Amino acid sequence: MTQSSNRIFDELARFATDAAGAAQGVRREVESMVRSQFERLIKDMDVATREEVEVLREMVIAAREENERLEARVKELEAKLTPAGGASTAAP
Repeated sequence: MTQSSNRIFDELARFATDAAGAAQGVRREVESMVRSQFERLIKDMDVATREEVEVLREMVIAAREENERLEARVKELEAKLTPAGGASTAAP
């Protein structure tokens, strides 16, 4: 009886080990499938790449700096055109 009991436990242990290995294989397969589906979904959405976003960011910063420079220039020119009293004589 003891020998057959050990044999049953050995079979159960082997079965559990095989089941765990199969579960890990299924998990890897599901992860791979989900990853490929997400990649396809993102590709179909036409999402910008990190490099494209960085280029746009640099362009926005340059445009903002140019805008600030031009705004300062306009204020300087307006100050030159304003009469010495500081009040504007332009009609509404």
